[in-house]
Amino acid sequence: MSDDLPPDDDPLGGIPFLGELMKMLQGQAGGGADAARQLARSIANDGESEPNIDPADRIAIEELVRVAELQVQNATDLPVARHGTLKLTVANRTQWADQTIDDYRPLFEELAAGMTATMGTPDDLPAGDPMAEMMASLSQMMGPMMLGMTTGSMVGNLARTALGGYSLPIPRPEGAPILVLQRNLDHFGSEWSLDRDDLRLWVCLHEVAHHAVINVPHVRERLTHLLHRHAASFERDPESLGAAFGDIDLGAGPEALAELQDALGDPDAILGAVRSSAQEALQPELTAIVAAITGYVDHVMDRTGGALIGSYSMLTEALRRRRVEADASDRFVERILGLELDRAHYERGTEFVAGIAERAGDDGVNRLFSDPDHLPTPNEVDAPGLWLARIDLPGIEGDSQN
Repeated sequence: MSDDLPPDDDPLGGIPFLGELMKMLQGQAGGGADAARQLARSIANDGESEPNIDPADRIAIEELVRVAELQVQNATDLPVARHGTLKLTVANRTQWADQTIDDYRPLFEELAAGMTATMGTPDDLPAGDPMAEMMASLSQMMGPMMLGMTTGSMVGNLARTALGGYSLPIPRPEGAPILVLQRNLDHFGSEWSLDRDDLRLWVCLHEVAHHAVINVPHVRERLTHLLHRHAASFERDPESLGAAFGDIDLGAGPEALAELQDALGDPDAILGAVRSSAQEALQPELTAIVAAITGYVDHVMDRTGGALIGSYSMLTEALRRRRVEADASDRFVERILGLELDRAHYERGTEFVAGIAERAGDDGVNRLFSDPDHLPTPNEVDAPGLWLARIDLPGIEGDSQN
């Protein structure tokens, strides 16, 4: 056989562009976790190095977390630390990204498996056909590659803006530390001319309150279950995929790679291609529990922060505006994970918890996560009187029709 001919076991040897693509995929498949970390770090820091945390800043934030822990404990019936002492990591972007990749790994593995399960070989390709062999090889490698790319890209983008570990209301492993991303926190405070210590305490309260409610065992179990079901329920839509990628000629060399990158950069095209009816059916329940969590945290913040933080009102306005003005990359991460964290979502949660407090006071609010049967339904989130009537709290006569 001539040296110029591809080996018999390399069906892509005569197609240079696809041959290089396969080599890249093989490299990703061999080290998905490392590739995810490298990609996340590069995106988080724009490819540049970043300084370590100043020990004085770490100590100052640790002291504020202890204050926040005491305040949240006193304001709620929820234990803050369920496994010994509450732990804290004051992180830069690299450290935050590394920790988040580890913490989110089960969810991202489910997501990658769900998205690649439908990427099989077309049934009408004959056995022994080079294209069939290529598709089979691609399918085997797509899972690890998808896991690395999805994890690295999403976590890297989150690390650019996150202030703490619960920027997204997603459970982290039991006993995991509170995360405070100091670089982003101080940068935001400088941009808005906010008092540094007040801002740090606000974020510590926010993180501790999230930690307390999300780690209620039945809340963690239900939220994790819904997130994983959503991640596993992506499905193939050949027509949508064809509309997004059908005009790309993979044999066109580097130009094709640029076109593919542009297509992959359109979140709506990707979501339209893979979002399933099962996910749409899950969405109301997932959105309802997340709205209840975020509304509850806002309520706890208002109860505790106003008395502690002199600039609480100004900080709250700035930070709550910030969370609903996320850019397209943040919105894509939220939507691909099944979260719809727009202004309407936060207002819905706030109004739900405020409605409970108006009718039944803080005692009523504190019952929201006290029992698995107390988790609200989607309809109840829009009508707190219905929720109160169902759990049979006193003092709600006439509200059950609301």
